[in-house]
Amino acid sequence: MRCEELLKGIPYECVRGSKDREITEVVYDSRKISEGCLFICICGYNVDGHSFAKEAAQKRAAVLVVSKDVELPAESDITVIRVEDTRYAMAFIAAAYFGHPADRLKVIGITGTKGKTTTTYLIKSILERAGYKVGLVGTIETIIGDKHIPASNTTPESFLLQKYFKEMEEAGCEIVVMEVASQGLKLHRTQGFTFEAGIFTNLEPDHIGPNEHADFEEYQACKGLLFRQCRLGIINQDDAHMQAILEGHTCQVETYGFDPRADLYAEDLKLIHTPGELGIEFKVKAKDGESFEVEVPAPGRFSVYNALTAIAVCRHFKVKVSQIQKALLGAHVKGRIEMVPVSDRFTLLIDYAHNAMSLKSLLTTLREYEPKRLVCLFGCGGNRSKIRRFEMGEVSGNYADLTIITSDNPRFEKPQDIIEDIKTGIQKTSGSYIEICDRKEAIAYAIDHGQPGDIIVLAGKGHEDYQEIEGVKYPMDERVLIADILKERAK
Repeated sequence: MRCEELLKGIPYECVRGSKDREITEVVYDSRKISEGCLFICICGYNVDGHSFAKEAAQKRAAVLVVSKDVELPAESDITVIRVEDTRYAMAFIAAAYFGHPADRLKVIGITGTKGKTTTTYLIKSILERAGYKVGLVGTIETIIGDKHIPASNTTPESFLLQKYFKEMEEAGCEIVVMEVASQGLKLHRTQGFTFEAGIFTNLEPDHIGPNEHADFEEYQACKGLLFRQCRLGIINQDDAHMQAILEGHTCQVETYGFDPRADLYAEDLKLIHTPGELGIEFKVKAKDGESFEVEVPAPGRFSVYNALTAIAVCRHFKVKVSQIQKALLGAHVKGRIEMVPVSDRFTLLIDYAHNAMSLKSLLTTLREYEPKRLVCLFGCGGNRSKIRRFEMGEVSGNYADLTIITSDNPRFEKPQDIIEDIKTGIQKTSGSYIEICDRKEAIAYAIDHGQPGDIIVLAGKGHEDYQEIEGVKYPMDERVLIADILKERAK
């Protein structure tokens, strides 16, 4: 492929050499520089790709894409293309390099603070029941046919995303459903194509701090970028930030929620509580007159929102009501309100709630099921904002009957130091708590002391199957820990 072909659709200046050059491959990782490649110099948080410009020339790369001046050997014949933002340019270059696969797929993007992961899987489940072949890109994994690829970022770098799109197209996928993180939008990972539909779930303060967003206003603005990159926007009518999210939008808009003014809304909620299981039933009504009932094997109003979102999307793909009902009834997402059979006396579940907002939402939802006790076990990640620890401690102290403070991913901090920060928050409340640093021991305590009618939630790890300590990820899956504990107790 020729360099000029890759640059279509982006403003650029050829400041050195010729743009009429053959390219062997496109890379943005300096470790992958090879003769004849086009190397995109990305400014990362820790490393600036521009510092590898001289190395790229020495390795006989054909083209450099830069956003600032670089030093090069005088004898090098390397071409230098200057753009305003190399991340933005990379999205378009990647799309061209892989042959614009998204143009032949219907890509559905979901953004918001909560609900992205669950809603993504719900949409996939419904569409597959209707006979579509669906790819998925999300926090937990990327799914391409039978291939499951663990995720490192909620929204991959644009080059990797386009590579996935290409593989999905080749695997026969017709639709792609993906989570769209605010960081992904901020860093232009979703440029270079147009979403068939963009979805907004909700917005609360999160991901604000070093290497994330400067403040809530930036976080909100980044979420809103999705609605300048999609044909149809499906928006939560009930969220207070709806209008701000839609500012500057270029798409057609539909709404959903509990508000009867929405295009699709829910009413007549009924809680379902059987031993080891929590769920909810409700009626779905649409402005076009359609009305039907659904049951979701997950608790609370946020489960209704997740289901409504999925229904709103899938109605555009002419999915039958019976297919929606069956898919929702059988839907389970790893680490998202995941029920784990342990005892007929109490209910135990695993959830990814890892900040104050998501934990409060989870605990208030579980309260509606009137447990004898609500027990919350959680820790906090190391090398992250201490504010999150204070806030989560305070939330659990206010909404749980008993908090079991334990370790999460301490990373390069001492687990006990993190626990002390959590205690600072919980001590602002009258909530009871104990601390058990070892997570397996903490879970064993929760199981051994479970009382009839209790709801016990293991929060924070969710789908994760590791514990990160001093830069090393050790295997640790809460489902495995629970199974081991039950085996030990059975001896």
